[in-house]
Amino acid sequence: MPRKTVIRNAHFLGTKVRNLRKRNNLTLDDLSSRCLGIDREAAPSVSYLSMIERGKRYPAPAMLGVIAAVFQKPVDWFLDDAVDDLARVPDKGGRGGVRGMTLEPGFLFSNEILQNAIPEMLSQTGVSGRQFAHLLIRAHQENNQNHFPDLERAAESIGRKRMPLDVEELQRICGAMGLRVKWFTRLPASIARRLTLTDTTVVRSFFESPSTIHVNRLMQAQPARLKYDLAHYIGHQVLHDGDGVKSVMTTGPHAAHEGRDAGLDLDASTALDSADIVHAWRDFECSFFAGALLCPKVPFRRLLEQRSHDSGVAREIQVTAAVAMRRMTAVSSYPHWHYFDAYPPGRLLAVYRGNGIPLPWGNMRLVQDPCQHWAVFRMIGASDGIPSAQISVMDVGGEARIYCCESVDVDDLSGRHHVLCAGIDVNPALTAQGADAPALASELKAACIAGGGTVNVPAGIKAELRRAARLLNIAWVDRGIENPARLICPRSGACPRSPSCHDSA
Repeated sequence: MPRKTVIRNAHFLGTKVRNLRKRNNLTLDDLSSRCLGIDREAAPSVSYLSMIERGKRYPAPAMLGVIAAVFQKPVDWFLDDAVDDLARVPDKGGRGGVRGMTLEPGFLFSNEILQNAIPEMLSQTGVSGRQFAHLLIRAHQENNQNHFPDLERAAESIGRKRMPLDVEELQRICGAMGLRVKWFTRLPASIARRLTLTDTTVVRSFFESPSTIHVNRLMQAQPARLKYDLAHYIGHQVLHDGDGVKSVMTTGPHAAHEGRDAGLDLDASTALDSADIVHAWRDFECSFFAGALLCPKVPFRRLLEQRSHDSGVAREIQVTAAVAMRRMTAVSSYPHWHYFDAYPPGRLLAVYRGNGIPLPWGNMRLVQDPCQHWAVFRMIGASDGIPSAQISVMDVGGEARIYCCESVDVDDLSGRHHVLCAGIDVNPALTAQGADAPALASELKAACIAGGGTVNVPAGIKAELRRAARLLNIAWVDRGIENPARLICPRSGACPRSPSCHDSA
């Protein structure tokens, strides 16, 4: 491509690069890193990219070729004088989770009325005060797309963005903060009396004010889990000055999830005790802090870029798969993630829905008829520890949407098998590429129905999905494309297949 052509169209080129970058939620640093991964010699620096976008510099042909490769566009697309028809401000209305609505009349939703009505509502629905608190916190996470910069900064001030941190370094941090680690093999009776424990529940650790962390000796053989618990209590010391209001950390089917505090029995009284709110909020804050300490945002994001979002990075930095997969949802440049942690036979113990994906079954409750074609459900019977990628299509709000996820089966400290699943809503990525995402999703849905609910991804759709996968730099999307796509639904009783799974069971 002659350089004069580049110069003549530079004002269009810079605008197109900027629009593509913003539509795909990439920072200048992200785009520069992507370019480095393709060609280190020709890749632009952050400052040079900024000047390209402002029309102050003209990329050499090799450099423009690298930028084009990142965005899966032909070089000529950047050099024509056509206005980018997708140069628009992204819709920021949907922040994930259930969409809000205007509530009228206003007096019915006053603080006084709500405070009086909530306990009765919980009693009638069988939801405990602690469960209700967790639902509120999950809504808070989804509304903020799992971004909490204050907690990130607090963790970075302690860990100084080092990755990985080993057990010894975390113990040194504990010592510098005046925290003492004490090991136990038998749970003290005073702690056992506070909890409603099942035979499969294991107490990992607990905090004794003002400064003692009691840790189960089983954790000595589990350094990744030990690191998480130490980081969690460091967070409690930093955020809450190590006071005595701290839940007990447990593992098992009644725990919140691997790598997150369980606290007291989740099926407890429906009374909305203020302690429930305090414990649930602190569990969330300390859990987020621990993830940010062990997987600091910038280094971890760069590692994900280098490894194409492979969940195996957990082993590389010696953290649990749960911590690594949850941190993906918080640090990725792509905001449309979801994350589930499910125990058999049918209990979801962790949920994050940054893209508003419907719940496949009730959070914290066993549902008898989950759609068995969800990847997280299909994997519940697996025990090989090998990740599995799946393309799924589902109607959401009357519109077909394409999802891709990676699921892996793991064992918790108590030996109980459960499944972790991290996934993305692919429609926004397709739209950012200029594709007609609703039409592609509808076409894939029709193909699935014609195939009895499962179909090999048609070539045209596969090509668009592969372009999106390369742009997102998520390798398991590429792997999922090679597997049959599956039609899924929120409940098997509403199965869109013909005949339905429910009827054929």
